[in-house]
Amino acid sequence: MTIRHRPRQWLRRTTLLLPAALLCVSALFTPSASAQGAYPNKPIRIIVPFSPGGATDTLARMMGQKLTDAWGQPVVVENKPGAGGNIGAEAGAKAAPDGYTLLLAAAGFMAVNPSVYPNLAYDPAKDFTPLTLLVKAPLLLVVNPKVPVNNVKEFFAYARANPGKLSIGNGGNGTAQHLGGVYLSSEAKVNVVHVPYKGSAPATTDLLAGVVDAQFDNMVTLVPYVKSGKLRALAVSGKQRSGAVPDIPTLDETVLPGFETGTWYGLVGPAGIPAPVAQKISAELRRILQLPDVREKLAGMGLDASGMSDAEYGEFIKAEITKYGKIVKAAGVTIQ
Repeated sequence: MTIRHRPRQWLRRTTLLLPAALLCVSALFTPSASAQGAYPNKPIRIIVPFSPGGATDTLARMMGQKLTDAWGQPVVVENKPGAGGNIGAEAGAKAAPDGYTLLLAAAGFMAVNPSVYPNLAYDPAKDFTPLTLLVKAPLLLVVNPKVPVNNVKEFFAYARANPGKLSIGNGGNGTAQHLGGVYLSSEAKVNVVHVPYKGSAPATTDLLAGVVDAQFDNMVTLVPYVKSGKLRALAVSGKQRSGAVPDIPTLDETVLPGFETGTWYGLVGPAGIPAPVAQKISAELRRILQLPDVREKLAGMGLDASGMSDAEYGEFIKAEITKYGKIVKAAGVTIQ
């Protein structure tokens, strides 16, 4: 008699326990449960705060392709030019902090703009997760061949003889190129007109057309036109000559002893990216920067491969903000 009643009690208990048991088993064997946290498992976006065709765009696409090769996920470059990089930087700062939106960071809007724009919508030191410094880059001074100068000494002599006549294009208000140009004209004591564009590429287009006379900008943007004879290179802003244009002297060795300026590019994400994800991205980028084909291509573009840990890059950004703050104050650069 007792045996006949046990099945009903056992059935009742089994009915109550079965859903929970199935749920546990399902959790163990459902692919999404074990792979949901794996990074990356969907496309990645890199925001470039400048127009297509410039140094930041070229560098972002190179890194994006290498990340795609390594991780098997598409990396899409999205250009958001304007306001010296501030528009794209703000978009990067406000993106979801999951590692799927990155920002190609440039010295201009990360280190210079805090000192020249009174009301930035982002804080470079607080609103981003540093990943790594990709490259450092000296600037190249070039002119349209129609300008009657053959070297940098003649350029400054012509500028002094014709105050306010020469115009120099740059990649945007507050960029390192703009500040570098202002710093250059200040040190050389010449009166030239600085013309900002929404990125280096449109500035170069106008230079080729003769709308502006000169440009003080990135090697990657200008060297191809120098080698094709469409632009005339006058000087390099680094302490040493560049492997991309080894015959072009530095400003330091010609007309401005001790002069040095330039820019840098890195990758950051919005603040709050989980540490394991940030460290994975940083490590992969540093591995990519050591690849022989990457280093060779960067050198040909006049870029010096760097590579820092995420922590080192964070300290570097803070130091650059302080450094450029002093330069901006000394040069008296202000932007409304």
